[in-house]
Amino acid sequence: MKKFLLILSLTLLANCNTALADGDLWDNFGDQNVYGQEAVSDEDFQKALESKKGKKKKDKNIPKGESFQQSNETETIISQSKELPILMIPLNLKFNDKFFIPAGHYQVEGVREKGKTYLKLYQAHYVIAKIPANETQDDFNEKTINFVKILPHGTNHVEIIYGGLEFNAYSVIDIAN
Repeated sequence: MKKFLLILSLTLLANCNTALADGDLWDNFGDQNVYGQEAVSDEDFQKALESKKGKKKKDKNIPKGESFQQSNETETIISQSKELPILMIPLNLKFNDKFFIPAGHYQVEGVREKGKTYLKLYQAHYVIAKIPANETQDDFNEKTINFVKILPHGTNHVEIIYGGLEFNAYSVIDIAN
């Protein structure tokens, strides 16, 4: 008896679900104007194409009122030259037998002042050191324009090499004991 009631209730439940599905999207299957869209004639389509052919697309990246003469490469070089390269000094350095440069990360800027070349080491907008440097035409076989590196130079010295848009330079500094 329980099986009979179970089968009867499942049959009634299955029949009720089909009545609830009346009016769904499948009832309109095959009809092109289901969502209020109207068919477009070939003439209307050709008119729309012809109206678009005469208009030229404007380049939205060119600012109004300014001449556009720089190439993308020039803009990249100018924007990179504004960013100071970062030098990581792994050990303490001795400068002028009195001044020590502690290990750390520094932004390096190459400057010319009164006919002399200097490398300024910055940390958080503060000049930590102003090191005299020798200007050179050597690019140190670097692939980029802006660079700074620290290289070993003998047993008690390191060499800081710097390259920028204006000039390249190097400086040899003692290692603090």
